[in-house]
Amino acid sequence: MPAMSELTAYHEAGHALVALLLGGEVRLVTIEPDHDDGPARFGDTQVLWRRSRDGERQFAAKAVQVCLAGPVAEMIYSGEPIHPGYVPEWAGDWRDAWEAAAPLHADERKRLAFLEQTCKRLHELLRADNTWAALADLADNLLAHETLEWEQVEEIVGQWLG
Repeated sequence: MPAMSELTAYHEAGHALVALLLGGEVRLVTIEPDHDDGPARFGDTQVLWRRSRDGERQFAAKAVQVCLAGPVAEMIYSGEPIHPGYVPEWAGDWRDAWEAAAPLHADERKRLAFLEQTCKRLHELLRADNTWAALADLADNLLAHETLEWEQVEEIVGQWLG
């Protein structure tokens, strides 16, 4: 089993990469978050969205993908296909994805199916060679530097997906 810091780096890199791919600006990604400004967590990814471009439904779909990208990246890295709704460390991500999906699917069964389908699509996206290389490079840089700012994230990802 990989070390917690490695898992956290891949988790946060997943959030950051998918946010960037969906048009968000990753302001900061870290595996050493401040513990004085919110709930206890192992990492943090801050994304700036230009919501005026997106309607509520389009933004909700993006938010769901970014929420679930961290757990999916961690699953791929660890080699353990676990349902993200059952891992205590991912409870916040699952809850945020669940809430973000509410405008898309009011019926809870349909919402669950949507979240599970989104995880499957993210798994396929993140496992693609260039995408995984970009994610792994982000994770390696997080392990080396603990925090990356938007210029660094865009430069790293641009080398692989530019």
